[in-house]
Amino acid sequence: MKKWYNEEYEFVIEVIGYLRGDHTENYCRNGEEIGDRYTCTYGCPVNQEGCGICSKTMMMLYPLMEAVRSGGDLENLGGDGKYSKTIVCPDGCVIFRLTAAPLGNENFHKGSFWKEP
Repeated sequence: MKKWYNEEYEFVIEVIGYLRGDHTENYCRNGEEIGDRYTCTYGCPVNQEGCGICSKTMMMLYPLMEAVRSGGDLENLGGDGKYSKTIVCPDGCVIFRLTAAPLGNENFHKGSFWKEP
């Protein structure tokens, strides 16, 4: 991989609770535990051990991440703040908090990085 573009945002996804019970055995195939953290800029989120987030959860996260990248406010989508939103995984097991942090880099499309020189 040869990353050539410095992204505008860093995303942190943290496991903050369970919707039912106090464990994920027999519910969550990924084995999420409270306090687990995933980070990414544009690629898929990975944790400290290099393991990826659940693919079903990523389907929910991606549109939210794109909304932030497009200048949107997550409060308009039920978020806790402009850059924060709590979601429940599609299986109804794990509660996650998505948080975005601006990195101060230029927007990919407005900066015309995609154009040939």
